[in-house]
Amino acid sequence: MRRRPTNKHNRGPVPHWGLMIISAMVVLGFVGILVGQAHQGQPTQSADQGPSGPTPQAIARRQDRLENQLQRYFETVTTDGTTGVSFYSLGAKPHSVAAKNTTTAQLYQTGRLTAAANAHTPIDSASTYKLFVAGYLFSLHHQGRYPWTAANREGLTRMIVYSENDFAEDFMDTNGLAGLNQFAHQQQAFTPMFIAGETARTTTASLTLILRHLAQQKKPFNHAADRQWLLGLMHKQVYRHGIPAGAQAAKPGTRVADKVGFLGDTNNDAGIVTLPNGEQYILVVTTHGPQPDGETGFKHIAQITQHVQKMVYNPQIIQDLNNN
Repeated sequence: MRRRPTNKHNRGPVPHWGLMIISAMVVLGFVGILVGQAHQGQPTQSADQGPSGPTPQAIARRQDRLENQLQRYFETVTTDGTTGVSFYSLGAKPHSVAAKNTTTAQLYQTGRLTAAANAHTPIDSASTYKLFVAGYLFSLHHQGRYPWTAANREGLTRMIVYSENDFAEDFMDTNGLAGLNQFAHQQQAFTPMFIAGETARTTTASLTLILRHLAQQKKPFNHAADRQWLLGLMHKQVYRHGIPAGAQAAKPGTRVADKVGFLGDTNNDAGIVTLPNGEQYILVVTTHGPQPDGETGFKHIAQITQHVQKMVYNPQIIQDLNNN
């Protein structure tokens, strides 16, 4: 019997099974070359990044940068003390284009981006106080203490859409101010908001809070029908030279549900803004006295809104995050 060679330096004939292994290795090597060529030039993703986009660390860095930019801008436009500004990110509407984009949803998540300047200084509220009147009436209605008669519904509609005073003033004359002040306190807003014989007072931060409760379906706006009714009225309110004008200039198709207030040289606007892709934010701008370059208060509000929206919701930000 012929002995099988065992010396690794033996140069005898290669067995049949050896030829099969060598052939397989050649094929695998060729396939590997083709795969490598197919992926040549494509970015390499790190293990923690995965296919879903930028890392949480990259998102957090960009959020911090945006907040710092906002804060610096707000401090600039409020330097003379005539303006108060507050911004709060609301995230994307459910099932919207923005909600389905992983990077966008992470970057603009609810409450992650906030900035404010001169927001806790009491100011004349003008007609923005009517947001608190509406909230208080909803609260009373839920307790069975206030009926939505046809006259009451018409009165609240005109109070929001046309900013008429009769309905709110008649209610306060009849029911007093204590309940409204208690409601404002429960909302963690500035109090006393209402003092007999004086103009109602509030703060930019207080208006931001009441809008947050409205946007996030919190009491007293936790009943869907009432909440949608009020938002619908705010979308239709007729004084649209402030936040709505600025948001439209920044991005056509942007929608705003807001409540304005104007009294003498006071011009205020408090709104919930929805971009065409479904991204949402709250912006409140309050002004009094002469504005830069002799502008009206609402023109100044529109310019601030346009600048803020272009800064925060610049599409290039998402592109940069996804490409890095």
